[in-house]
Amino acid sequence: MTRQLSMTEGKIGPALLSFAVPVLMSGFLQALYGAVDLLVVGRYDSSAAVSAVATGSQMMQTITGAVLGLSMGGTVMIGHAIGEKEPEKAARAVGTLAVLFAVIAAVCTAFMTLATGWVTGLLHTPQEAFVYARQYIFICSSGIPFIIGYNAVSSIFRGIGDSKTPMYLVAAACVVNVVLDFLLVGGFHMGAAGAALATIAAQGLSFFLSLFIIARRGFPFDFGRRHFKPDSHAMKRILLVGTPLAVQDALVNISFLIITVIVNTMGVVASASVGVVERLMGFAMLPPSAFASAVATMTAQNMGANKPERAWGALKCGIGYSLIFGTAVCIYSQFWPQTLTGIFSGDPQVIAAAAQYLRSYALDCVLVCFVFCINSYFSGSGRSVITFAHSMAATFGVRIPMSYLISRYATGTLYYMGLAAPAASVLSILICGVLLAKQQRRGNGRGKPRP
Repeated sequence: MTRQLSMTEGKIGPALLSFAVPVLMSGFLQALYGAVDLLVVGRYDSSAAVSAVATGSQMMQTITGAVLGLSMGGTVMIGHAIGEKEPEKAARAVGTLAVLFAVIAAVCTAFMTLATGWVTGLLHTPQEAFVYARQYIFICSSGIPFIIGYNAVSSIFRGIGDSKTPMYLVAAACVVNVVLDFLLVGGFHMGAAGAALATIAAQGLSFFLSLFIIARRGFPFDFGRRHFKPDSHAMKRILLVGTPLAVQDALVNISFLIITVIVNTMGVVASASVGVVERLMGFAMLPPSAFASAVATMTAQNMGANKPERAWGALKCGIGYSLIFGTAVCIYSQFWPQTLTGIFSGDPQVIAAAAQYLRSYALDCVLVCFVFCINSYFSGSGRSVITFAHSMAATFGVRIPMSYLISRYATGTLYYMGLAAPAASVLSILICGVLLAKQQRRGNGRGKPRP
């Protein structure tokens, strides 16, 4: 039987930590096998190949982000059912999620494999990197069913309180990806195409292993073939929570693509430099993302169990834990950025330009500790529209316009462009602060927020 962690009883801090640590390790391993692509290509190939992998990875991250947003609807639905002690509702949510994601996988795979050339051109990929980027995107697009399948299964595990199984799955994938990267890129000199093949092989392993584990363990509730059909109530709840998050994540990642397009017009060094920093920031954002995931699950289960005060406590603990990591990364990046940017490139120009970008971008490591956890609190409460609204305002009202203006008027350095991300987070924090203050005032007089 699948492990289940109850997050509706006991001390909040230890429960949150025990859930978040495996999520953090999962995220680290997943980021690691993604980073190895860039690292190995950077060591064995040209800056053009690095630019291609960075650009292609950003495109695939857009798809993954949308999937993760929608899967949060499943996590919240399952978490609520667990908190309410409604096993049949949880089973219907799992079956509905499986059907929904199967359809999405089929549509996305068909579109991306047929439109690879158009997408590569749309990204304004530098001419030197165009062919490599097109190869990378096409091969990765063929593995979209694995990406979607793995994330769907992970959302189910996390909804029932099991964050360890996804960690084991991604650990196995990481080993496969690293070995294949060195074999295909370093040994057979396949460049960006080899990195893409290693990635989809690793993702496929994660997905099939997850199906094997489910077949062996089952779930902590009765689940059978009869549940593999769309349930109207479950579909409505999943889409109600998941759609705003999916659209939000998709648009946020599209904003990253727009920024990639802006940077690509500045040349291959700038493109490679931003790609290097985005990969580094992927690691830096792991702790707040992990604690935010724990906050979402704890909030969902406790709202289902009618214990909103525990959800509020989870939010405060999540922010506190995240700040420990975020502050440390921010401080290190101010003093020794080149020790980090030099990991992914041997080109002195790329290392120096990326260091400029990292110094300013790293300020966001502190700010997102608040943004991520508050977003998860709202989403776990079933109010994902709030996270959608402020994220769109911050992204399209601040980050993209600021990045564009800086690219036009401050072309000698990437430092000022890195300030766009923390500036957007400041707006999100201000909006969320106002909403949380209003929620507190609507409480029951004892400081307990209402759901």
